Amino acid sequence: MQNLKSLNVSGKRVLVRVDYNVPVSGGVVQDDTRVTASLPTIRALLEAGARNVILMSHFGRPKNGPEEKYSLKPVAPVLEGVLGQPVTFIAGTADSDETLAAVQALPEGAVALLENVRFSAGEEKNDADLNGRLARLGDAFVLDAFGSAHRAHSSVSGVAGLLPHAGGLLLEAEVTALGKLLNNPEHPYVVIIGGAKVSDKLLVIENLLPTVDRMLIGGGMAYTFVKAQGGKIGKSIHEDDFLDKARELLAKYGEKIVLPTDTLAGDAFSAEANTRVVPTADIPDDWEGMDIGPDSQKAFAQALEGAKTVFWNGPMGVFEFDKFASGTNAIARAVADLGAGTYSVIGGGDSVSAINKSGQADRVSHISTGGGASLELLEGKALPGVEAMK
Repeated sequence: MQNLKSLNVSGKRVLVRVDYNVPVSGGVVQDDTRVTASLPTIRALLEAGARNVILMSHFGRPKNGPEEKYSLKPVAPVLEGVLGQPVTFIAGTADSDETLAAVQALPEGAVALLENVRFSAGEEKNDADLNGRLARLGDAFVLDAFGSAHRAHSSVSGVAGLLPHAGGLLLEAEVTALGKLLNNPEHPYVVIIGGAKVSDKLLVIENLLPTVDRMLIGGGMAYTFVKAQGGKIGKSIHEDDFLDKARELLAKYGEKIVLPTDTLAGDAFSAEANTRVVPTADIPDDWEGMDIGPDSQKAFAQALEGAKTVFWNGPMGVFEFDKFASGTNAIARAVADLGAGTYSVIGGGDSVSAINKSGQADRVSHISTGGGASLELLEGKALPGVEAMK
């Protein structure tokens, strides 16, 4: 992958695809992690003499052009605050002539943030005409949005074919960090997979099982495996369509797969539900599994002991409810307690929220900014954005 050092940006306008798809409530950014993650690349470009840095990102899923609730305008003051210099927000659609004129009028050294690129028709279809209109905005292109690198969109891979290009520092760090999980990882290698559905992570499970020493499966997806073994799971979330696949994986890799033996069950899917700890394979009919139980927390922590490589993606339960966050927090502590001798990677999405909420974020090796992108990379897939940087 071409990196920033290979790209001459002196005196040039550099168009940078970042990932500012951040949580916003009431017009206020709730978490600036992704904004902060873009700073090293922005600063590196300015220090290398870029005339301007023009940032573009998607935000949410607008359906038919501009929608005020999906505007990136609230992100501009946040970026300005963490960057420590003014940021110009350009309100027109990214491909408009008005936006081009605003970019061309920027003073030397200025940083600008474009409006949500998904307001432009054709973005998600990698439209050739849109690619050309976006490419007018810069003399070079940098992809730093790892969280979008699995999308063959105009602002991700389309523009790259029209401008000198390179991967940003964040993209490079992500590809390097996740690559260590695929290319000769140090053993023992333990993977922890959670979340609601087997279907969401089946390809990752299948791709990693031949390599890992142990795979700990928690969250809602565990109940599909338990039911496949003949267990009673009450009203717990599961996928009947994947019972045969679960049986197949258990038959082939059963000695590697670790499932929860006990469950913190609730009598409703609610933060206020009544709870009881029950065997995972014998959950009462009107109850549902909401978190791994205390014995499973200990067993999972023991299975992690001595690990030299760890990948964790997905919570162990409904951690959004404090009553059912114990299992996820226990895993966060167990991974963090492995220390500097273990290469530990936290996948994107809910896992990042969980590790941040647990207060253990600074004790792991790498926290990925891309949920879907990190999973697809670990599925063994080529990411369009990464391929475009070669």
